[in-house]
Amino acid sequence: MKWKRDYGLTMRMIFTWALLLLVYLIFLTVLQAVLGLSLQLLIGIAFVMAFSQYFFSDKLVLMSTGARVVAEDEYPELHRMVERLCATADLPKPRIAIMQSPVPNAFATGRSPKHGVVAVTDSIMRILSKEELEAVIAHELSHIKNRDVMTLTIASFLAMVASLIVQNALFASLFDRRDGNPWIIAWIVAILVWVAATLLIRTLSRYREFTADRGAAYITNNPKALQTALLKISNRMDTVPRQKKQEVEGANAFFIIPALSGQSLMELFSTHPPLEKRIAALEKLNEEIRGGW
Repeated sequence: MKWKRDYGLTMRMIFTWALLLLVYLIFLTVLQAVLGLSLQLLIGIAFVMAFSQYFFSDKLVLMSTGARVVAEDEYPELHRMVERLCATADLPKPRIAIMQSPVPNAFATGRSPKHGVVAVTDSIMRILSKEELEAVIAHELSHIKNRDVMTLTIASFLAMVASLIVQNALFASLFDRRDGNPWIIAWIVAILVWVAATLLIRTLSRYREFTADRGAAYITNNPKALQTALLKISNRMDTVPRQKKQEVEGANAFFIIPALSGQSLMELFSTHPPLEKRIAALEKLNEEIRGGW
């Protein structure tokens, strides 16, 4: 199978960016009007924070997960595996990181293919076969090739800003004696912005997982390997203590399977599609490959 660009993902990323920009322009305008803050100051702060997030997102994600970039002499087989997959996917080799955790998982980060990082936990390397690990890494390389990692990182950062205002505006309102208490209005607006941004981000996140699954099938020509890998990871996840899963919960959106998941308002706030749907989609791809032989 040859790699096929997913124009559906591209259009969804553009659409998400456009709507997020509109939402946050409205948000900044309301903050300026309600709190009397300088719009230029708000835009300047947002720009500096977004700039920092763009250039240092990979380092922040690695720090938050405790993942460590490893040299080739530390994990030679893993490096060779990534090199082979990158050659097939026509990608520059990303940095490789290892995360010490009983949670079997993997993720990709970085603002572009040239600055990509692929991380795997030590536990996932123990439970998966060589073919299954290749499929998981190919999935993460697909995220890098599709450039959806940067979109998700920046978009998540914008939602985080709204979340911080939600958390602090109500507290500030308790000490604000001005008529009308503008902090209450800011709090309500921030909640609406957070909900809208989160829904947009999570919708894109679910679709990008399907796309990365397809990408892994194209790279490895082996959808079955990813199917069995996803099932193994999911089954092992059920045996991991909840405390250990909570320690890495912050990187849920980046993982191949979320460490913690729930029904989340009928999947609207879920970062990943249901495992059953991913397995079914991979089964269709497997039938396509067999039909082409």
